[in-house]
Amino acid sequence: MHRSEITIDLGAVRRNVRRLRSALGRTELWVVVKADGYGHGAIDVSGAALGEGALALCVATVGEALPLRREFPGVRILVMGPSSGREIAQARDADLDLAVTDEAIPEGVRVHLKLDTGMGRWGLSELPELPVEVVGLMSHLATADSDPDFARAQLGRFEAATAGFPKLIRHVANSAAALRLPETHLDAARCGIAVYGLSPFGEDPGADGLEPVLRWDSHLAQIRRLAPGESTGYGRRFVAQQSTWVGIVPVGYADGFRRDMTGAEVRVAGEPRRVVGVISMDALAVELDRELPVGTPVTLVGHGVLLEDHARVADTINYELVCRIDASSARARRVVIDA
Repeated sequence: MHRSEITIDLGAVRRNVRRLRSALGRTELWVVVKADGYGHGAIDVSGAALGEGALALCVATVGEALPLRREFPGVRILVMGPSSGREIAQARDADLDLAVTDEAIPEGVRVHLKLDTGMGRWGLSELPELPVEVVGLMSHLATADSDPDFARAQLGRFEAATAGFPKLIRHVANSAAALRLPETHLDAARCGIAVYGLSPFGEDPGADGLEPVLRWDSHLAQIRRLAPGESTGYGRRFVAQQSTWVGIVPVGYADGFRRDMTGAEVRVAGEPRRVVGVISMDALAVELDRELPVGTPVTLVGHGVLLEDHARVADTINYELVCRIDASSARARRVVIDA
């Protein structure tokens, strides 16, 4: 038996893409698959999304783009992070699009100039004279998920700066803006987190018609009955006040179940149970209401166990949690379905 199993449902990807395309109307959907598709598998997700009508892929690095180019010839692939030297030559050879954030515009490769309208990170403060290599103009919304008024102010700055270039592709919207700020849609929207059925707002994804793509399952590898005063885990952070059953799950922070997720709820045999004690590198403990057999299934993510809820416990965001789940064969069994 594997320590854990990660299931990726490409049918859910397709349904999320349909939801986003419905929200975007005539605006093109460009799917963000950086960080190996937010840990879901960039090639698998890209194929499903393109098959459902997405028109481009977005990544962070040229290195992420090259395997996708081999798999999807002819599809627009935009590298959004900074590139230089050998990477630019590779991008030219692979027919990639590059986001450029300064006035050093490379030749012989399609360029999307990025304006900084309020993110305070990569980007130009104003547009230079545009050479023929420039095919797109873009910006990055800082608060579409939390402060729509500031996002609209960014949009206003972007539209004022780019009004004289109606033939270039203009794109600023992310998942949050695609779902709730229709005025930001412009020519294309770069959507990541929503494609994976995760909420850009930290809420139940179902509120926006999204369906989580990833499920993470394990099992009880050991059952222990703690007498009053006995503990489980490092530091004796959980001490039984009365006779208590605990189950040991063979998953820990090396697998991506973070150390600060103690107190999160998982499902054991379909019932909600609390993670107790310190999460170690390769194991965690759950409090049980009765003795259960070794091998009893444990759902860590999926089927009602939301990454958004785990993120609140860990005081972080669902993006970070999903990217840290280790789906390599050394730690887990990965299964891809298309249901």
